[in-house]
Amino acid sequence: MKVNEIFYSLQGEGYYAGTAAVFVRLSGCNLRCPFCDTQHESGTEMSDEEIARETAKYPARLVVITGGEPSLQLTKSLVDALHDEDKFVAVETNGTHRLPSNVDWITLSPKDLYLGEEAKVELAIVDEIKVVYDGKHEPHMYSGIMCTHARFLQPCDTGDPVRNEEIVRSTIEYIKKDPRWKLSLQIHKILNIR
Repeated sequence: MKVNEIFYSLQGEGYYAGTAAVFVRLSGCNLRCPFCDTQHESGTEMSDEEIARETAKYPARLVVITGGEPSLQLTKSLVDALHDEDKFVAVETNGTHRLPSNVDWITLSPKDLYLGEEAKVELAIVDEIKVVYDGKHEPHMYSGIMCTHARFLQPCDTGDPVRNEEIVRSTIEYIKKDPRWKLSLQIHKILNIR
C-alpha cells in the first residue's frame, strides 16, 4: 500500500473534531477537485503490519484513513491489522468506491456538486456526511444515503481571507435556513496544527 504520511494530531473536522487521532494518508486520488489542499501523490510502500505498528506508537485509539482517496487502496486486511492494535478505524472518502465492510466509521465528503457524474457517490450507508460548501452550489441532502449521525457543511477554504469570510457567513446563513445541517470548521487550520 502506498502511504503518503502517518502523523499524530487532532481531528480537525466533522463529528470527531478535537479528538486525538493517528492519520494515515494514502497516496493518490481518482478526482481532481479545484479546491483540494492536500499533497497526496508521493508515498512509500508499506505493508499492513508496518502501518499498524506505526499507528500503535501513539496512544489515541482513533485512526483516520484519508488521502487523496483511501478507497483506491484500503483493504479489509489493513483494517483487521489496525483492529488487532485496538484501533477504531475511521475513513474519509469521496464515496466513489466501496469500502471494506469492517471499517468502524465512514465520513462521506462527496464532490459531485463540483465534478458531476465522475464523482457519483456509490455508498448507501455512512456515519456522517461532510459537504464542502462554496456559498454558490446548493448542497444536496443526499436523502438516498442513510446517514447515522450528522450532516455537516464545511466552508471551502479558497486561500483568500476575504472570500473565505464570505463563504463562512454564507455557510452560517444556509444552516440557519436549513438546520438539518451542522457547521464543520477546519479547526486544525484555525489552530495551525497538522
